[in-house]
Amino acid sequence: MPATAADDYDIVILGGGSGGYACALRSAELGLRVALVEKAELGGTCLHRGCIPTKALLHAAEVADTAREGEKFGVKTTFESVDMAGVMSYKSSVVARLHKGLQGLVAAAKIEYVTGEGRLDGPHTVVVDGRRLTGRNVVLATGSYAKSLPGLEIGGRIVTSDDALRLDHVPARVVVLGGGVIGVEFASVFRSFGSEVTIVEALPRLVAGEDEAVSKQLERAFRKRKITVRTGARFAGATQSGDVVTMTLESGDTIEADLLLVAVGRGPVTEGLGYEEAGVNVERGFVPTDERLRTNVDGVRAVGDIVPGLQLAHRGFAQGIFVAEDIAGLTPAVIDETTIPRVTYCDPEIGSVGLTEAQAREKYGDVATYEYNLGGNGRSQILGTQGFVKLVRRADGPIVGVHMIGARIGEQVGEAQLVVGWEAFPEDVAAFIHAHPTQNEALGEAHLALAGKPLHAHS
Repeated sequence: MPATAADDYDIVILGGGSGGYACALRSAELGLRVALVEKAELGGTCLHRGCIPTKALLHAAEVADTAREGEKFGVKTTFESVDMAGVMSYKSSVVARLHKGLQGLVAAAKIEYVTGEGRLDGPHTVVVDGRRLTGRNVVLATGSYAKSLPGLEIGGRIVTSDDALRLDHVPARVVVLGGGVIGVEFASVFRSFGSEVTIVEALPRLVAGEDEAVSKQLERAFRKRKITVRTGARFAGATQSGDVVTMTLESGDTIEADLLLVAVGRGPVTEGLGYEEAGVNVERGFVPTDERLRTNVDGVRAVGDIVPGLQLAHRGFAQGIFVAEDIAGLTPAVIDETTIPRVTYCDPEIGSVGLTEAQAREKYGDVATYEYNLGGNGRSQILGTQGFVKLVRRADGPIVGVHMIGARIGEQVGEAQLVVGWEAFPEDVAAFIHAHPTQNEALGEAHLALAGKPLHAHS
């Protein structure tokens, strides 16, 4: 198409990750004419460098642990080694299948898919390689990138999560800088693959966004797995010499490793894309919006990781769908961010939704909590896992938070979201029958206990 050509659409979406493609697909379903611009691969970080490939590695790690520990279940298995080429091939095959399926969905929806680096040029136009795409509405969905720290240069044996997904060997010693979701997931993978792992976190506890009880249980579980955890430890510098990277802490302590994985969070991709020139308000790289995901510029919306809040693919999906429906005039309900479920896929897994105990006390004052230990859950004992389900409720009121930790416990977050989202009372959930023996039963048992009628637990 000529460089001067102008194309008019109902919606032009800049970014083909979770939020962008969800918005495109729903918009097309609603009969809107859509252009979707993506500079790299359709599916964005989640599909190619985030959610999917990391969870493939975590599953491979679980298989390694199962092989290593078979004898305790009466099955004589032996663990030989991890073939990283094979692991990466498995990971890539999963990504490729999902990518192909997504490409098919976009093509079938007759979405104008434009490959190239797009830039906002005024409130209604995105320019891609000289081609001008004009829309009544523009949706910014440019995602996030793996951050580093000032003075910490990525390269060689100092890598981000993006680089870790391409490793061709298992490092003998790994230091993970950052004890958030990405850090603890990769720490879990490397330990299962046989690495000696040290996590360094500046904050007082791991996964600081979770309930404090969950953090303590995770730290106990990691220490049992012989993962070294150093919290309250601040990074000072790192050097490389030959095959060794040496990290220095502000305390003066040094840690040597074969690999330093920098997992200090993700930053928004907004710089140099014409946002501010078009009048869009940008704060610390993020694009603030109102509850309907409108920016300060009429006709320009934003979704996903560039919007302040949880950086989760399913949040992006929900926001993309919301924006499509809102533009189409369906007036969808505003997304309640407190009911967005969160899962951390380390071993043991973490699943949570709603307010932590501390947040609930700050908001409501008087609250009640209950922890149901997985030691009383038959399925958890079969799996050989430890952990708990913790409920947080307003005094004599509904459940406002559910926090869980244990093997495969993330699969239970769906019911937890319904409990919190529908403002259920413990008595409401206690009335439902939970299948035996399942880990889902632990949710039922916790609500039974908080309702004052415990079965396999003390009140």
